[in-house]
Amino acid sequence: MLYPEGTVRALLQTDLVTEATRTALQARLEATVHYQPQFLDTDAYRLLRTVAARLLPQPERPAPLELAPAIDARLAEGRSDGWRYDVLPPDREAYRMGLGGINQAAQAQFQQDFLALDAAHQDAVLEQLAAGKAAGENWEQVNQGRFFEELLAELTENYYAHPLAQEEIGYVGMADVPGWTRIGLNELEPREPEQQP
Repeated sequence: MLYPEGTVRALLQTDLVTEATRTALQARLEATVHYQPQFLDTDAYRLLRTVAARLLPQPERPAPLELAPAIDARLAEGRSDGWRYDVLPPDREAYRMGLGGINQAAQAQFQQDFLALDAAHQDAVLEQLAAGKAAGENWEQVNQGRFFEELLAELTENYYAHPLAQEEIGYVGMADVPGWTRIGLNELEPREPEQQP
């Protein structure tokens, strides 16, 4: 680790963080693998978790950060993530069709569902999707390259929104109550961690 462990978690307990920010980040810390999907059915949710694990592997962690719950919860609440490509349907439909399309691509390429494939074959399916070359009837209705971008962007956003990921990169932007006065090159506020050699 390049930054001291526990930096963000310690800051969350101080008055340098607003109550609203503390509540949001604490909820992310407490998200568990026991989340029950609210929007996706059980199989689609398992597929989303597996895709997340292939696109953002976390071999250094004893337990990976859970990235799928935030997507499922957002879809259940009918919230937008703030943008979408105009060639994609609304998010709920895009995710249903996109996840179904990943299974169709796995069947076309390896004659098995995505979840039944080993990691190397799952990666091969996702590589086809990223290249816009995955087979499957859903991809006749959904732009697969744009869906892949949307999926990857949201998973990445969820990863770096997690306090433990923020600790890894030394990000303490959530501790903004006193404002930022040291904004010059290589200047640090006292609450900012220093990178370790």
